[in-house]
Amino acid sequence: MSYYQPRSFNFLPEVVKNLMIINGLFFLATIVLDNIGLDLIKLFGLHMPGSPNFMPHQIITHIFMHGSLGHIFSNLFMLWMFGYMLENVWGNKRFLIYYMATGLGAAALQIIVNFIKIKMLESQIDLSNAELESLIAQGNSYLQQQMNFVDPITSKLNLLYNVPMVGASGAVFGVLLAFGMLFPNTLVYFIFFPFPIKAKWLVIGYGFFELWSGFNTSDNIAHFAHLGGMLFGYILIKYWNKNRTYFY
Repeated sequence: MSYYQPRSFNFLPEVVKNLMIINGLFFLATIVLDNIGLDLIKLFGLHMPGSPNFMPHQIITHIFMHGSLGHIFSNLFMLWMFGYMLENVWGNKRFLIYYMATGLGAAALQIIVNFIKIKMLESQIDLSNAELESLIAQGNSYLQQQMNFVDPITSKLNLLYNVPMVGASGAVFGVLLAFGMLFPNTLVYFIFFPFPIKAKWLVIGYGFFELWSGFNTSDNIAHFAHLGGMLFGYILIKYWNKNRTYFY
């Protein structure tokens, strides 16, 4: 058994730095191009398959899109706060693989959950395939005018199909999970807590909060994507740990 020893310790390693730059450039482009009528959120955010706005490239690009300054700031701060330690320990390649894998895993779980919700709603309105396609297209047009259906069932269905998922949160929650697994007893001075907390308790607390929120809130936050990032991160770390040539 051997362990990876980082040659040097960098507080802003290459992958973390470049991910922050890419996310920042996408966010800046979103703001600038919106002023000339080009909606990058619609183009690069992840829509549900079945939506007229869904395109395969969105499975990747949505990870680099953010809807607000607060959204991107919190994600990039957490990426740096927990990611730089992991990249120093794992190295650039393994950290990037982990980050992208958890981001994709997060999207996969959220799509599965949304698919279940959609099927439950569709069973309540009993539409033919043609009628459903017409409803989705009409709902997409409504959302562009900042409107929605009056009926609560069709309104929810429209939002599930036509509001895209954006953000690096799933991958960032995967990074948080990895930090908690590799450095469980490290004290974290986190902005939401008045006192330091061990990383393992922070991860467990966040996990339970996201699980509760996913079942009990109706906000526009993809809580199951956060859980998906943590779940796929856990699986990947366990796999690497079992089949390692080196691991921390």
